[in-house]
Amino acid sequence: MRDHFEIRDGDLAGRIGRLTVPRAGVTVETPALLPVVNPNIDTVSPARLESEFGAEILITNSYIIKKNDHLREEALDVGLHEMLDFDGAIMTDSGSFQLAEYGEIDTTTEEILQFQHDIGTDIATPVDIPTPPDVDRQQAEDDLEITKQAIADAEAVDTGEMLVNAPVQGSTYPDLREEAGRHAYESDLDVFPVGAVVPMMNAYRYGDMVDAVAAAKRGLGVDAPVHLFGAGHPMMLALAVALGCDLFDSAAYALYARDGRYLTVRGTEHLEDLDYLPCTCPICTEYSPDDLRAKGDKRQEKLLAEHNLHVTFAELRRIKQAIRDGDLMELVEERARSHPAMLDGFRALLDHTDQLEREDPASKGAFFYVSNESAYRPEVARHHDRMDRLTAEGNVLLTEGGIPSGDEFDAAWRVVPPFGPFPRALSETYPLTAEVPDRLDRDAYEQAARGVARLAEENPDTTFTLAHDDWPESALDLVPDSVDVESLTEVTEMLADAAASDVSTDE
Repeated sequence: MRDHFEIRDGDLAGRIGRLTVPRAGVTVETPALLPVVNPNIDTVSPARLESEFGAEILITNSYIIKKNDHLREEALDVGLHEMLDFDGAIMTDSGSFQLAEYGEIDTTTEEILQFQHDIGTDIATPVDIPTPPDVDRQQAEDDLEITKQAIADAEAVDTGEMLVNAPVQGSTYPDLREEAGRHAYESDLDVFPVGAVVPMMNAYRYGDMVDAVAAAKRGLGVDAPVHLFGAGHPMMLALAVALGCDLFDSAAYALYARDGRYLTVRGTEHLEDLDYLPCTCPICTEYSPDDLRAKGDKRQEKLLAEHNLHVTFAELRRIKQAIRDGDLMELVEERARSHPAMLDGFRALLDHTDQLEREDPASKGAFFYVSNESAYRPEVARHHDRMDRLTAEGNVLLTEGGIPSGDEFDAAWRVVPPFGPFPRALSETYPLTAEVPDRLDRDAYEQAARGVARLAEENPDTTFTLAHDDWPESALDLVPDSVDVESLTEVTEMLADAAASDVSTDE
């Protein structure tokens, strides 16, 4: 177990944790945002990031500092914390981004780690290879071997109390991502950045991003603090946290502001297109769009950057509360409805339901069925998987609420879409207390039918009768032939006709 990372609460694979950073003498609560600070550009000062926005950790680039004579001498003379005027934890990148952009850099892992140590970095990074999406497999494998060697080189450097990143690469090959995660986790290093996902996000390939992260997580242990490199847009933070990411670095707050772009949890707006500011942060309550547009370029950039930071930090607080309340999935789904690409990411998340289920708490406050995707949540998969724990004997009725003709049963179990059957004694246990709409979709009924099939499979000597309330044919087709099926609607109509006939006869 890595004793510098403690998980305090969780929902799905998301967690609230405490990352102890010994060299800085601080403990960072995760999920955490690391604002990117360019040492050459003063958009929002690190001191203000700490005092006004609550930043406990930030990230800057040690390679840029090393290559600039003035910055290098100052950092070596007074240290990174005094140079940036920041009391929290400081992570530094190694130049890998420049390597990916320009093809080569003139430093090695040993050299850049020593430099990061000398300037007072708290969490350092080796020189890995950020392999972009969709490269041929041979390149992805070759690049991964270089990254593995960088991890080995980093292990050989005496870094003292400085934590060191072990990057997880592998391009868009899930097996390579998983292999990379396993190799990184088996090292002596401390924090695990999943790299080279920015090109996927820039292309709105959130489904591919989810698959890459999920694969990396399969290789990493639960106690591994995971950094999603380059991911800082508030729209996708809930999705990434649900996957199990703990740290996010954002240059978007500044880069987007420079381009006149305004971040929201639903996407990005251009300031020139806004008549109103849909936010209650200090910037949006003090200024109108016209006010911001009337500022000079530099002042407008700073104010937009501050708004972008406010909305991003607010989203992280909202996510943490959702984890505490046990409704992170509802927040992820709400965010997914903001853009088709985010919906792809959400559906990709549900493709990994079995993986999420292993970390998702068994009990929470409430389950809200809000769309057909809710039928594939980890709670539903868990209920189906646990059918082998339920024993049914004799002649058992599985009913949505009514009793079919000929009530001659040894037991009556409830059936609630999307979960399927369960003993009535479990009716008040999570998630079977789910809030479900009256107008259910086909997926809910089909999942309930799969639950019936699983129960029948686990109890082959039991006779089952399913009394359903107008299930679609696609769901009934999933019920095995060994289960008798009766329609409550038809039985009700039959009983009503019989009652009417009796009244007519009496008259």
